[in-house]
Amino acid sequence: MGLSFSRRWRAGAVALAAILLAGPFAPQAQAQEGGGKVLRVALVQEVDHLNPFLASFASSTMIGRMTWEFLTLPSAQDNTPSPGLATSWKSSDDKLTWTYTIRGGVKWSDGQPVTARDAAYTFNRIMTDPKAQEANGTYVENFESVTAPDDATLVIRTKTPQASMNALDVPIVPEHIWSGIGDMEDPATDTVPVVGVGDGPFLITEYRPNELVRLKANPDYWRGKSKVDELQFISYKNADAAVNALKNNEIDFVNRLTSTQFDALAGQSGIATNKANGRRYREMIINPGAQNAARQPIGDGNPALKDVRVRQAIAKAIDPQTLIDKVLGGYGQLGSSIIPASFPVYHWDPTGAQRYKFDPAAANAQLDAAGYPKGTDGIRVGPDGKPLELRLIGRASEDFAQRASDYVVSWLGAVGIKVNKQLVSDNEVDERTNAGEYDLAFSGWGTTPDPDYILSKETCAALPATAGSSSSTAFFCDPQFDALYAQETAETDQAKRADLVKQAQARYYDQVPSVVLDYDNVLEAYRSDRFSDFPKQPAGTGQIMEQSGYWGFYGATPAGGSGSGGGGGLSTGAWIGIIAGVVVIVAIGGTVAARRRKPAEDRE
Repeated sequence: MGLSFSRRWRAGAVALAAILLAGPFAPQAQAQEGGGKVLRVALVQEVDHLNPFLASFASSTMIGRMTWEFLTLPSAQDNTPSPGLATSWKSSDDKLTWTYTIRGGVKWSDGQPVTARDAAYTFNRIMTDPKAQEANGTYVENFESVTAPDDATLVIRTKTPQASMNALDVPIVPEHIWSGIGDMEDPATDTVPVVGVGDGPFLITEYRPNELVRLKANPDYWRGKSKVDELQFISYKNADAAVNALKNNEIDFVNRLTSTQFDALAGQSGIATNKANGRRYREMIINPGAQNAARQPIGDGNPALKDVRVRQAIAKAIDPQTLIDKVLGGYGQLGSSIIPASFPVYHWDPTGAQRYKFDPAAANAQLDAAGYPKGTDGIRVGPDGKPLELRLIGRASEDFAQRASDYVVSWLGAVGIKVNKQLVSDNEVDERTNAGEYDLAFSGWGTTPDPDYILSKETCAALPATAGSSSSTAFFCDPQFDALYAQETAETDQAKRADLVKQAQARYYDQVPSVVLDYDNVLEAYRSDRFSDFPKQPAGTGQIMEQSGYWGFYGATPAGGSGSGGGGGLSTGAWIGIIAGVVVIVAIGGTVAARRRKPAEDRE
């Protein structure tokens, strides 16, 4: 009898590992010509796309920031807008027309000049091509027109005033490369002939899905060539494998460490650690009745969760501080709103009276009042006569989901809500949450210094056209929130805008489409015997990897002018880490090269 599909895949995985270990891939991983200083960075999360119109994983957008310049970008010093491709910008008196002066003398890596026409093409492609709107469509929803009167001038006209016009987090691409692409989802858009043409501090030279992204320093970068000659992003199946590689001097940098890993690395010879307040929030999303843009129900969420009283009771029945203390080892800040405390101008904290405190008695009382009495077995029953039973989805590969899920099951069980935890692959978490096929799920998003982007993801306009899109973070659609969003996005007085942003966050908090659990501390480590310094954002206290910019790796300073030791090629141990990751991916379904959507915790 023949092998089953899964057994055949496992057999294929073993064969693949044997082939890789035998060495066919190794010659391609040798050092760049002439050696040089190589910075090897571990990736413990997937790359979804290198195509910047589609890329939404934190890892993917980080690589994009290295490759293509932006009009403006948050400064390394304090996250305030600073010049990028645009040297200056100004608005008309009515705040509807913005004029940007484009930097002269900048060239694409193939020698073509970078002009305002490239910027106009980028924004117009997003405005007119629905497939190109996946990653950055919310930035242009209010645009009336984008033109380039000449090579040095970009003019954007908006329908109403838009306060985020000096914080458009959109990579500018070369028109002469991308205009020839008819289908934005063509796999060719993730290949080096397309994404290798850039104008950023680094240029993509090699891409092997789930294995390696190799970049070289741009010798003609307008700020000056990086001290790092080559940047390698090497995939590992988990942080444990990456930490071992760091200890063995097979990589130079790793982030997303657990508290245990971080504490164990502190003080080790040749290794330095960095802890910072992060720009990401971790949440447990609660399906409020998923729907598409046409307001048609999608997915299979428990209808009891449409009742805001049930969602509020769930918020009162869980204890995020315990998750911070016990699961994160204390490396996190108590969550509240969808703009982290690291952006204090716009961050909102509830008052003592507003905050959902861990109060099982209050949760029980609220569920009783909402019409969900406990049955004889202790499980609550809804008005439809069905027991209140929920699914909690999380990533099987993630330490937080593995440990926090048991707490949530226990806490909600204590108030009569039965919870079945379902820890599955990253891809399945993503597919189910995007399709509305969940009740509760662990998730999280990276935020930018300007609040407009993350708030826009919570509007009715962000609801997906069809099930499966990640355009909305939590299927939230509330007219009151939308009205506040419309006001804040048009308000140019920062103090007034900040007040509106906080009111919008308060409304989100009250309606509970998710419970923001915490703001994880960024926990990073690097080989201090190979690199003496990395710029942080904000300066001195912030994170190095996954910044709102490229400062951390662009400004890396090699220790004592050291090179790569072995000439810059990937070590045997690093390749074993890559192979292990490939084997795991193949074994769970053979989708190594699949074009995946955005799993929870990796979204940007």
